[in-house]
Amino acid sequence: MDHRSPLATVRRAVDDFARAHCATDERWCVALSGGADSLALAAVAARVRPTVALIVDHGLQAGSDAVANAARDQALGLECVDAQVIRVDVGSAGGPESAARAARYAALEEARDGAPVLIAHTLDDQAETVLLGLGRGSGARSIAGMLPYDPPWGRPLLGVRRSVTHGACEELGLAPWHDPHNDDPRFTRVRLRNEVLPLLEQVLGGGVAEALARTATSLREDTETLDELAADALATVGSGEGVDSRLHVGRLSALPAALRRRVIRRWLLDGGGSGLTDAQIRGVDRLVVDWRGRGGVAVGSSLRRQRLFADRAGGALLLRTEPVYGA
Repeated sequence: MDHRSPLATVRRAVDDFARAHCATDERWCVALSGGADSLALAAVAARVRPTVALIVDHGLQAGSDAVANAARDQALGLECVDAQVIRVDVGSAGGPESAARAARYAALEEARDGAPVLIAHTLDDQAETVLLGLGRGSGARSIAGMLPYDPPWGRPLLGVRRSVTHGACEELGLAPWHDPHNDDPRFTRVRLRNEVLPLLEQVLGGGVAEALARTATSLREDTETLDELAADALATVGSGEGVDSRLHVGRLSALPAALRRRVIRRWLLDGGGSGLTDAQIRGVDRLVVDWRGRGGVAVGSSLRRQRLFADRAGGALLLRTEPVYGA
């Protein structure tokens, strides 16, 4: 049994993360909302190395500027070397949660000045992410959850329960901000947190959040191994670069299905694809295994003013673009 105090538990998690992923004592940033998770993380991170607190004010609630300024003052009191409030305009694409997340990460990316950014996602957040992936049928990559380190984003607390971060704040005498949105049932994650997970814990006798997090870790290890194999396979079935690259259908079709689809995913990303869905990848896969002369498959793209398609011409898969008129 772990008898460490909550604060010591958070410190151990941050120390372990620093040793595994951050070789030097250069500064890092912490995304700080003022809530218990990020406040505990900022307090400990500032004791480990020079820390800049980045506070994103989404402007979605009355008084959000006061909350952001209070978080900045707390960060400076915790001996962060700097604390910046970044105000953003949140759009509407993808719904309120997705739009706020996109605005937040864009702001953090711009403000980090080359330093890694620590984000206070906990084991509870990981469990919620796994459940969301299961419900959406997004495949193993989604159920594998969040990565501990996906440069520049670091998540030292993925093995720490939310109750521990609250306990750490109590030890430090800190008063976290409670976001009213965390109790708003309009948001899917809130209902998972407040309704679904407690019910699962009751029905299955506890330990569900930890089990979901272990599932994410196991699947992530499998996914990373398959991704490495796919990178090797891509070199043998592909030619060219970017949107001018091609895949040799005969060689591709000889690969096992799980590996073949990962090769297709990597190829699409290298060619400008983004936000790829399982349905899109499987649609491109059908151009290999069940073509029947069908047309191309539109996929998500990071290309400006252009739509990206995967298509088949004889024995090869190729990429083509079309202008987005009116963009």
